[in-house]
Amino acid sequence: MQEILNEVFGIWYLMGAALVFFMQAGFAMVEAGFTRAKNAGNIIMKNLMDFCLGTVAFLIVGYTFLCGTDVGGLFGWGENPLFNFTGTDWSSFVFNLVFCATAATIVSGAMAERTKFVSYCIYSIIISLIVYPIEAHWIWGGGWLAQKGFHDFAGSCAIHMVGGITALIGAKILGPRIGKFNKDGSPNGIPGHNITIGALGCFILWFGWYGFNGAAAKNGLQLATNFFYNDCRSSTCDLYCYVSYMDKIWKTRCCYDA
Repeated sequence: MQEILNEVFGIWYLMGAALVFFMQAGFAMVEAGFTRAKNAGNIIMKNLMDFCLGTVAFLIVGYTFLCGTDVGGLFGWGENPLFNFTGTDWSSFVFNLVFCATAATIVSGAMAERTKFVSYCIYSIIISLIVYPIEAHWIWGGGWLAQKGFHDFAGSCAIHMVGGITALIGAKILGPRIGKFNKDGSPNGIPGHNITIGALGCFILWFGWYGFNGAAAKNGLQLATNFFYNDCRSSTCDLYCYVSYMDKIWKTRCCYDA
């Protein structure tokens, strides 16, 4: 019976991982649609490299830092998929990999239109190789936070807070986009070039969230509750973003259908 349950949860994890992976397309569409056309290629490639480079980095040592045997509550060590293929829980590996890629991709939007491609690739490798695996081990791998009773159900701290803090640091270092502010400090709106693509990205992210939170559910009630909160949260955030974005367009006197 336990083997059957393990198989069922493994399949459910992989289904959730597929939805979370699809969120990469959502991030790419949102960032490309709500920025200027001249930077679309750079943004798409950065989002693609997040997963390509992140997969290699996570496979080499990132998964070991996250899920290996705890070392002093700081990081994991000893379990490496490269040297123990048959003994690796690949469902867990894939699910943690897409979480790692999501944490890296969050930063891309905060630094859009003002980051060199090579520099961003270096950042992507570092966060997937060291930053995310180690801090996620503190919470989900039996590290010092887990030992103190800290609980993170689906990544609000391990993924979103870490991605947000990293994005804030990056945005602070880079500063605003050229032309964003006038000499007197007043802001200028910089509308995106394709609202349709941006809106498509929002729907893709919304859809992917059903796997992001849902895969952590242990029963039907938790799953239904996660879906409900996902709809409420996404609706509220999308409404706020729509109003804010249309306000910028109105102030810059761009034409749009009311």
